[in-house]
Amino acid sequence: MFRRYLNALIVLFLPLCAAGTSLAQGVEPTIRPCGPPCPPDSNCRATPDCRRPMVAQVVRTSSRVRADLDGRVVRYEVTETYVNRGGMVGEADFLLPLPKGAAFEDLALSINGEMVTGETMNADRARGVYEEIVRKMRDPALVEWMGHGLLRTRIFPIQPGEEKRVVVRFRAIVEREGDALRLDWLGDRRAGDTADNSSFTLAYVDDGSLGEAYSPTHSLHATHEQNRRVARIDDARGPVTMLVPVRSRTSAAISLLANAPNGGDGFALITLSPPVQSSRATPRDIVLVIDVSGSMSGRKMEQARAAGRQLLQTLTPSDRFRLIDFSSDVRAFQDGWSFATGGNVRAAVEYLDALRANGGTNIQGALEETLASDTPEGRLALVLFLTDGAPTVGETRPDAIVQRAADLRRQRRLFTFGIGADVNAALLEQLALQGRGTATFVRPEESVERAVGVVTDRLTRPVATDVHIRADGVRLYGLQPQGAIDLFAGQDLVVLARYAGTRQDATLVIEGRTSDGPVRWTSHVSFPGHATENAFVARLWAAQRVGYLSAERHRIGGNAELDAELRQLGERYGIPTELTSYLVTEHGAMSATGMPGAGGIRKQALPARPDVNFANAPAAAQFDAAKVASEQRAATSLGELDKDTLRDKTEAVRRAGNRTFTLQDSVWTESRSASSLPVIKVKAFSPAYFALVQNVPELAPLFAIGERMRVFGRHIVIEVAPDGLAQLDAAALADAARNW
Repeated sequence: MFRRYLNALIVLFLPLCAAGTSLAQGVEPTIRPCGPPCPPDSNCRATPDCRRPMVAQVVRTSSRVRADLDGRVVRYEVTETYVNRGGMVGEADFLLPLPKGAAFEDLALSINGEMVTGETMNADRARGVYEEIVRKMRDPALVEWMGHGLLRTRIFPIQPGEEKRVVVRFRAIVEREGDALRLDWLGDRRAGDTADNSSFTLAYVDDGSLGEAYSPTHSLHATHEQNRRVARIDDARGPVTMLVPVRSRTSAAISLLANAPNGGDGFALITLSPPVQSSRATPRDIVLVIDVSGSMSGRKMEQARAAGRQLLQTLTPSDRFRLIDFSSDVRAFQDGWSFATGGNVRAAVEYLDALRANGGTNIQGALEETLASDTPEGRLALVLFLTDGAPTVGETRPDAIVQRAADLRRQRRLFTFGIGADVNAALLEQLALQGRGTATFVRPEESVERAVGVVTDRLTRPVATDVHIRADGVRLYGLQPQGAIDLFAGQDLVVLARYAGTRQDATLVIEGRTSDGPVRWTSHVSFPGHATENAFVARLWAAQRVGYLSAERHRIGGNAELDAELRQLGERYGIPTELTSYLVTEHGAMSATGMPGAGGIRKQALPARPDVNFANAPAAAQFDAAKVASEQRAATSLGELDKDTLRDKTEAVRRAGNRTFTLQDSVWTESRSASSLPVIKVKAFSPAYFALVQNVPELAPLFAIGERMRVFGRHIVIEVAPDGLAQLDAAALADAARNW
């Protein structure tokens, strides 16, 4: 699942050095074990065997990844430690890869022994605040969106000898590869990296649906913890791949996870694991397009030939094929289509073996030649496109190339393969997205043959094409991915959507076409009107939507409406985007509002409900509110707090479920604007406070945000403040519940 961006991962440590002195200028530090840090103004002559170089040298000393798999959703927690082994103040500056469509949750930075999280804000504002704090030598961390599944993280300052720990959390959907779920992680040994403590741990429920995990890249230890399987790799340096077998099914398995926190339109994660079934093979028209520009010489060229030979071996006599190679010019094996007879396949292999790499990269010319031929009804048209670079000949504008391919593509499915680190990832992703295919990125040390083989195995026998989803009595919209979907062998269907309407006994219908005729799978599911669980579904949908909007922004350029939606999604769900960034500041540092950070605000869990009969409001009002608050502060929290509620004491942003709150004038305020709505203001821990929670249960985890907070319902705003009401009558409570 990480293949599309692993090639782009580069980890850099950019030190802040004295004028005229830097590692880039050839100062080669001497690394020896050191005790306490040397004073910055000395030459480290305290002990003869410990000399810190008079430059900053930030290195990673440990990296631990924990992946918790639940259904088809995996939650990652990445913990990394950095140490400055130089003699000057340094800054860690590194890129973090995220899976396609991953939902970033938060980054926590160790400051004065506490793990501190941050807030999402306007990207330019966040960068300015970070740089201002850096000038004051305080502790900030900045997470910026770098495109193509990459987040840039900067941490400053790291004093000589100082250690900094950072924790990044995000969720993603696991892709299925054949009969297994596949997880990939790039645990490479980085330049200057001395980390021997690099581990990758996967945990998942042992309910019989998944088998024992294994790794083709590393040795792992498999254990059981209660009802969970745990697979651990202790030396996770180098690219890590882990596969979890999926048990075969004789019938379709359909599941739905719903989240509807506001009583309005909800969020749904829909998955389909199709049954194992045999169907008549669909005859295919397959085009293999190979980049033979100069940069493909050597190992890349040999791997491309091997991939072509493997593809040819998967063809049946009813299939037709074309081989197209391109550099500055475009050439082809034979004119038009060739049936996959023994003679034609042998001739095609000879053609592949004779290919030589030279010249530039004419991507648009190759696509125009590829998409010129027609495919008759009843045949499945597929294109596999391999390149290792960006366009350098002919049309070089990615947006124009994508648009031209869209104009010519018709019903063809387009699958792209990027080889190495210099490929234009955005271009290949857009071509695959527009072409109803997938984009696969292969690291230089990986096998192109294997990557192409995985895709071609899937394409051998389609499970269903032109798949659509609908629900009786409920309207689905905002589906990600959009449009008709193709489902091939060894794949699960995973769709995120919004839904309007409520139905407890809805029928979810998934329909498509096969070579044997129409296919239809159904399941009885519930689309609740109010559901606070599965808050991560909303974030996953928002992350997918952000990806779509970013692609549109690059294709057509930004506009007020598109930019507003992108910024709103980023700020509401805490997702770094082109227009928003994530900033962590220490206590007393400047926050997004220009106010001091939230370090002095005490994080208070919601107290347990006092033993009060809230149906009798006047009786409840007789309780001493101060006494109730005092007694209940030490009691168990009311209800079970959402597991995604952040509990850090010094952060400038807090989240409960899929709601994000930022500190504004000492009030935790939800990141939405609804100034025209009526406001109900109650006093913390008063009878009115607890009565609201009883009548609107969703307020329980929200009130845990703080003793001064403001939250938005559908038609009402609820505020907790010192000057709020201590009691509410029955009519006010009913009105609050109705408008929430």
